[in-house]
Amino acid sequence: MEALAVSHVGISCSDPINIEKFYTKHFGFKRSRVYAPGPDQVVMIKAGNTYLELFKSSEKSPVPLPKGAGQDYPGWRHICFSVDNLDEFLKGMGSDAVITLGPLDMSDFILDMKVCWISDPEGNIIELNQGYVDEEDPPQLK
Repeated sequence: MEALAVSHVGISCSDPINIEKFYTKHFGFKRSRVYAPGPDQVVMIKAGNTYLELFKSSEKSPVPLPKGAGQDYPGWRHICFSVDNLDEFLKGMGSDAVITLGPLDMSDFILDMKVCWISDPEGNIIELNQGYVDEEDPPQLK
């Protein structure tokens, strides 16, 4: 089977411009395409090979904003970005780093791994991860 790459993650936003500014400022995203310019435009932003597609939402959320590491009901829990130095990254974000859980030392699982979960301006959960590495020989799915 051919290995697949994630193409993009779509985010419905009440204020797509504010979300675009947040990901541009803190995660290095830049515009790569605009579909249907105007008040309901869809914007693709890109950092490296990672794309986010920002949509103007037409409805309010029927569920409360997630907390901690993300929701516990079925669905996408959070998006994660690798960082070289978690403490410095959070410091650089200043008051924009709305921490929902952590920072946590995860060295019991992966040596020198630290994680923290924050929310973007609309409450979407982002994991910041320092030190993740793959397991050399993980148990295989049977």
